[in-house]
Amino acid sequence: MNSKPPTLGVIYGNRDFFPDHLVTEARTDIGKLFEKFGIKAIQLGEKDSKLGGVETHAEARKCTELFRKHADEIVGVLVCLPNFGDEKGVADTLKMSKLNVPVLIQGYPDDLKRLDVARRRDAYCGKISVANNLVQAGIKFSLTSKHVCHPTSDSFTRDLQSFLGVCRVVNGLRGVRLGAVGARPGAFNTVRYSEKILERHGIGVTTVDLSEIIGKATKIDANATAVKSKLAEITGYAPAPGVPPEKLVQMAKMGVVLTDWMDANHLDATAIQCWTSVQENYGCNVCTLMSMMSEKFMPSACEVDVTGVLTMYAMQLAGNTPAALVDWNNNYADDDNKCVLFHCGNWAKSFLPDIKISNAPIIGTAVGVENTYGALDGRTPAGPLTYGRITTSDAEGKIRCYVGEGELTNDELKTFGNRAVAKVPGLQRLMHHVCKQGFEHHVVMTVSKSADILAEAFGNYFGWEVHQHE
Repeated sequence: MNSKPPTLGVIYGNRDFFPDHLVTEARTDIGKLFEKFGIKAIQLGEKDSKLGGVETHAEARKCTELFRKHADEIVGVLVCLPNFGDEKGVADTLKMSKLNVPVLIQGYPDDLKRLDVARRRDAYCGKISVANNLVQAGIKFSLTSKHVCHPTSDSFTRDLQSFLGVCRVVNGLRGVRLGAVGARPGAFNTVRYSEKILERHGIGVTTVDLSEIIGKATKIDANATAVKSKLAEITGYAPAPGVPPEKLVQMAKMGVVLTDWMDANHLDATAIQCWTSVQENYGCNVCTLMSMMSEKFMPSACEVDVTGVLTMYAMQLAGNTPAALVDWNNNYADDDNKCVLFHCGNWAKSFLPDIKISNAPIIGTAVGVENTYGALDGRTPAGPLTYGRITTSDAEGKIRCYVGEGELTNDELKTFGNRAVAKVPGLQRLMHHVCKQGFEHHVVMTVSKSADILAEAFGNYFGWEVHQHE
């Protein structure tokens, strides 16, 4: 992920007949908090306006000018209300700056023992007025979990971290470029989607025929520098006991072509036709290559599942960790809240502490196991789980999603491929929702707790229909 420190614009709301020194205190509180978490603040200096706050229209214009100057840096805006604040000053700044980034509104709590003229804040009320003005202006915003909270509180620390996740998802998905390699498998109507609906939401899809990738890979000299470099990358990525050396070279050649195509088209993620043409016409699986890309936060999805890889991209941004496309695959004995997650082998290395490059026995029954080297084998251990799915609802002309949380377990599981056992409260209700709403059998997982971030980004900022499973 991008290790560059996040930058937030900060607006300190102020109202003239409330104590001014509360603004100065707020600047100190926010400054310490941002320093702790490595956040850069773009805000008026104390001499740029009255104590660096925003109250009048003239001050709003000054703050707007500053925000526009740093528009390429700012990923979100924090509205801090140390007192009632001036809702017009806040709203004017956001309207005129036209940043189009997530906004978080925070208001300070009052101390019941200090409701005197010198310390009374009334931010509890002022926050409602600010929100009212932003709704009137059509500006989307997020709220803290508690209506008012001190910046040094644990609840606001969690809120701020969650907000930064929302900023990553919202800014990351705007203008994202996806690559579709090959046609979807003929038997998989389930991964059909609407490019036009995605385009309407600022998500681009670039396509290429699989034969072009295979053709170029076939022609590359195995001794080429790029091939040798990719081969070293593959062998350094995971052990490959029993894999014929020539199959590793095949993977390397394919990897060079895929990388060149992605670079030429400035792509962020890919969905690849991973069976059966590549095995029949080239002679290996692309799973290892897809895993390597996903591990580097350039997710790659099976079976040309474009909305699946879109989900992967969003969920890695939310959880700040690699994502994997998996099947809701098997029941787990008689436990109604557990199931087996599976794919024949392309999950990112982060999921697989026992990773190894192997073959794909199931596909091998149709194309010959000798043509399936490149699939990964490994088990995901216990940990937190966030799952989700984005799909285009073509008949309705909209995007729909579901998200939720559970846990991965260490329950016994004797099988092959990439696999995990998931425990999801109310799993049977979730499966009913998935089936009745026509979602794909593919779901995306991350080892994180980030469903709230996804629901806020998808529903509030993009206006997508979201079901958050509880």
